[in-house]
Amino acid sequence: MNDPAWLVLPTYDEAENLDAIVRAALRSLAAASPEGHGVLVVDDNSPDGTGEIADALAAELDPVRVLHRPVKQGLGAAYLAGFAEVLSLGAGYVIEMDADFSHDPADLPRLLAEARAGADLVLGSRYVDGGAVAGWTWPRRLISRAGSAYARAMLGLSVRDVTAGFKCFRRRTLELIDLPSVRSHGYAFQVELTYRAVRAGLRVVEIPIAFHDRRAGTSKMSTRIALEAALLVPAMRLRAPASAHVGGAGATEGAAQAPR
Repeated sequence: MNDPAWLVLPTYDEAENLDAIVRAALRSLAAASPEGHGVLVVDDNSPDGTGEIADALAAELDPVRVLHRPVKQGLGAAYLAGFAEVLSLGAGYVIEMDADFSHDPADLPRLLAEARAGADLVLGSRYVDGGAVAGWTWPRRLISRAGSAYARAMLGLSVRDVTAGFKCFRRRTLELIDLPSVRSHGYAFQVELTYRAVRAGLRVVEIPIAFHDRRAGTSKMSTRIALEAALLVPAMRLRAPASAHVGGAGATEGAAQAPR
């Protein structure tokens, strides 16, 4: 229970959301991991001043740190840089979530509790029983459902929400899935990390969450990102490392669902 939990928040033009999401996340993490927790903001030189807001938060709040990157290089690259940073700081659990309130910070303790109970990767899932999506138009719902179903079919996964971006990793999970060889960005990045965890024989658990459309600002989703994911998924079978043959109750062909 003494392993600290770190939340990695990648940002680009999230000035309207950042202060509130960081404070809300810290309240949840303090309740779930009072013995050690932190928030790392990874900002890709946002032109709207997000980086400056992050610096002000770090100056005020001890658990907050900021990693400034000079240019926007995509979600995957931001997360990889953030993972490397918090692992170097001694993180025992690493959580990723969006900075726009589409993921509810109040769900952080549920993800962390499941990881501490033995899951190697916990997914906040929209598509298991009890999960939900609010505020999306039907075309966006269709694209998300179809993208997840496509990735599941191509990769032979039983995970329901393959593109989930609300995740909690145990430290050893990130160490086993060969992060330096990950090349995907955007939604393809989320698919690849989940696929690598399954391929490594690790235990993946989905818990239901309610996903909401962003509170403020502009969505980063684009047709280009969706097409990139569709094109990169088939290549993941070749690029993913072979199973690490991890012992224990790992699930190599799918995921368990935890009760809400």
